[in-house]
Amino acid sequence: MKIAFAAMICALWAFPALAQQRPLVTEDPETVGAGLVLMETGIDYVRDAVFPVAGLEGHLLRVPVMGLSVGIGSIVELQFDGGLYDQLSITRRFPGPLTGMLATDEVGRSSEWIEDLVVGTKVRLMSEGDSRPGLAVRFATKLPNASNESGLGLDTTDFFATLLVAKTVESVRVVTNIGIGLLGDPTRGDRQNDVLTYGVSFARAISQSAEVVGEITGHLNSRSGETPPGTDTRGMLRFGTRYTLGPVRADTAMLVGLTPRDPGFGVSAGFTYVFSAFQVP
Repeated sequence: MKIAFAAMICALWAFPALAQQRPLVTEDPETVGAGLVLMETGIDYVRDAVFPVAGLEGHLLRVPVMGLSVGIGSIVELQFDGGLYDQLSITRRFPGPLTGMLATDEVGRSSEWIEDLVVGTKVRLMSEGDSRPGLAVRFATKLPNASNESGLGLDTTDFFATLLVAKTVESVRVVTNIGIGLLGDPTRGDRQNDVLTYGVSFARAISQSAEVVGEITGHLNSRSGETPPGTDTRGMLRFGTRYTLGPVRADTAMLVGLTPRDPGFGVSAGFTYVFSAFQVP
């Protein structure tokens, strides 16, 4: 019985998609693997999404949400994350710092063809052992691809530095992220807000191919005085499932916002595929 259970867990975690574990956004310290490429795509739909800088609220569709992770070595991974099309069905307008820049209809929809691209690098510092967790660092930059005229972008460049820690205990894997985010002020080019970023996730194997997953992620505003627009405290709860079949993994999740600035409720679904792309010398 114990041997069979151990074999089930090994088969489940042999899937090299720990680098980007849809539908979660908490980063695992394990990299995708030397010469391997991980591609993921999906659809997100959230209700009551708030864009306080633009003064918009509505139901947001992101399709497709895309990610690419490239294992350039056994311990180093390059990441590219973004999306091709965002559409906001506007349900409410209110005064915002950049409301006057909007190029949207008074009622109806606002859309953006290319959302902000996040470029990141993850470096594994220590592999997981019997008595020690896996450890890695991740550095990422968000580029201002989405326009503030649509209301869906801030036109700012942000930087993130994160420590990644993970440990597997029997059939449960727990991952923790803690770091800092340097978020630009969309109304001023000479100011930023330094926030504390966090994430805690779990993944529990329920069969050789299926997992139940969940997480809490977000960032905490560190300022005691006036907060730059768009950099206030945010948080999101995700709960879902993953099913792995060979090099393909399918996922679904429910999303619940934790602050008044976050969406009230949402759903997500997608696929992840891993393949060998090149040989690392």
